[in-house]
Parts: sequence; structure tokens; C-alpha cells
Amino acid sequence: MQGFEFNTTKRILCEIGAIKLLAQQCQSLNIGRPVIITDAGIVACGLLATLLNNLHNLFTDDAIAVFDKVEADPSEDIVQNAVDFAKAHNADGIIGFGGGSSMDTAKIVAILSQQQNLTPQTLQNIYGVDQVAGTRLPLILIPTTAGTGSEVTQIAIVTTGETTKAGIVSKQLLPDIALLDAELTTGLPAHVTAATGIDAMVHAIEAYTSKIKKNVYSDMLAKEALRLLSQNIETATFNGHDLNARQNMLLGACLAGQAFANAPVAAVHALAYPLGGHFHIPHGLSNALVLPHVLKFNEEIAFKAYAELTPFVIKGVEQEQTPHALSQLFIEHLESLITRLKIPNKLHMLGVKEKHLPKLAKDAMLQTRLLINNPKEMTYVDALAIYKRAF
Repeated sequence: MQGFEFNTTKRILCEIGAIKLLAQQCQSLNIGRPVIITDAGIVACGLLATLLNNLHNLFTDDAIAVFDKVEADPSEDIVQNAVDFAKAHNADGIIGFGGGSSMDTAKIVAILSQQQNLTPQTLQNIYGVDQVAGTRLPLILIPTTAGTGSEVTQIAIVTTGETTKAGIVSKQLLPDIALLDAELTTGLPAHVTAATGIDAMVHAIEAYTSKIKKNVYSDMLAKEALRLLSQNIETATFNGHDLNARQNMLLGACLAGQAFANAPVAAVHALAYPLGGHFHIPHGLSNALVLPHVLKFNEEIAFKAYAELTPFVIKGVEQEQTPHALSQLFIEHLESLITRLKIPNKLHMLGVKEKHLPKLAKDAMLQTRLLINNPKEMTYVDALAIYKRAF
């Protein structure tokens, strides 16, 4: 067996109603002046009030501060404003509450608002891999979508320009506690539940086929993630108040996050990022748009892996079939699932024009950090052909 390293969040609380334990968890980390990093949507739907009600058992109003200006694909300005806000509050702990953007922002704030470091760092000098030095503030992450797995990943993504993004990769970004509570996800619209669920499934699939760091531990997590996600995504999407389905989706997304945090994602994400950068298509939807076409591209190399995953996405499938046949079933099932979830499946439905495809393919080829993990080498011509099939 090939040697490997595996890193993840120190503690995971996975329980319906776990939000009631938040004040206790803050106390365990010696947090006395928490800053909550979230977005306006969380405030508008009443979820922030739920969180605050559970903090007021321990904290006075003036001890808690809320930064609710995070936007999807947060810009450097938003992240820096959040850091300045936390410093002004003299925060001694950070709570990230929301989707991937809020949690990613919270991770960075926990690092850059730590004022005890001898050499304070700036946002610009922590981009890349292992550029974070010193310590961070105590950090709790609470997802309100079952998709990104950000609560267990050591990466944060920041929008650096009109169409460009940069990543920060460091073990310091892993929180002290991830809190998974389905009661915080029941208000999620069906289309968001569907797209973020597909995002989580992509994390598991790409971790399982990752060319460089695939390992026995990430494989185990990816399989169980796919089982949970596949069996619950339709119920969670169309019966959003089913707490059991919602909790299984949260756990599935978390397991998929642990898997891809250690066996990184590949071409699906590489082709999805330009769609978000140029057309502001949500990340989960971007993944869904290119997923079937990347799977077909990879199949000649990855068919055995896809065959191994088939029983985890299709309950009761006849496993005596050939690997090629099972692989075909796997791809067809995912394509059908995207249709059943009523997710748009063509680029032209979302404002992409055929003239844009060469630029998208060019930008996808810049995602070398991701493409090196793909089971099959991808060229510009391949990327363009995939966009054309998705168009």
C-alpha cells in the first residue's frame, strides 16, 4: 500500500439540534468575544437569530459581533473588511456560519485577525500552499448547505480580479470544531439543495479517481459519502423538511470534503471555475454542467474506478456486470439524476454563448493545480470539446 498523509478537522459534531451546543463549544475553546462571519441571506431567512439565541446563554450582546457582508465568491476587499471588523472587535474567536464563501472567509479572518503573531501576515502573502505562518484564533465552522465541505478542508478561495481566483492552502485553515445540524438547512431552496448536493458528489468522485494522492482512507470516505448523498439528495431537494435526509446530506458532504481535502479534485472543477469567474454561475451548478462530459472523457482510464463506485450510487445494482458496463451505468445514472433534480444541463441556458467557449477552455487550462490530479491528461482541445458538448 502506498503511504499517505491525512488531515482533517479536530472535532465534528454531527447531530440534529447540535446548534444548542454552540455556547458550550465556544466555552471549551475559551472564546469570550466571538465574531460571526456570515451573509445577508442567512440574516434574512432568520438563521442568524437561531444562532444568536444559542449564544446568548453565555455571552452578552456587546461580546458578540456579526459581519454579514460576505458575498458568493468573496473578493479580496470583502475578506479584508471582515479581518478589519474582527480586529476592531478585539475578537478572540471566529464562527463561520453559512455556505462555502462564509466559511472560507471565516478561515482567513481567523488567521489574519490573530494579533499575537510576531510577524503579522497580509492576505496577499498567504496565497499558495503552506504560506501561512504563526497561529490563528479559535475557529468554529457551521455549514448551512450540504455541498462544499469547507468545514473539513484546508483550503480557502478568494476572488482576486474580475474573473480570477486564488487559493490559500494550509492546515491552519482546518477549524477546531465543525458543527453539522440539519435544522439549519431546512430553509434551503430546492435548486440550491440540488446543486450543492451534486457539488459534494463531485468531490467524492474526483477524490476517488485523483491521480496523485488517492489513498485507502479517502477512498473509504468517498464511497460512504456517495452512498449517503445518492440515497438522500432527491428527498432533500423535493421534501426539504425531512431532517433525516438533510442530516445525511450534511454528513455526506462532510465525508466528501474530508476525502477531497486529502485526495484533491481534478478536471470537473478545473472546467467549472471559469464558468463561475466569467458568468457567475454558482459553483455547484457549474460542476453539474460539465460533470457527465468529463466523466465520459475520463472513462477509458477511470472505468474501473467508476465501476467500483456504481453500487454506492445505484442501490441494488447487479455487480456481476463487466467494469465497462458498470461504468456506463454510473455515468448514465448521474446524467439522469441531474435531469431529475431539474438542474439546468446546458451552458446556453445560463447565458453562455458559443463564442465564449475558447476563452473558457483557455482559462480551464490555467488550473494546473487541479488538472494534474485528473486520471487522464487533458489538453486545450479536449477542454474545448467538453465545453462544446456541454453547450
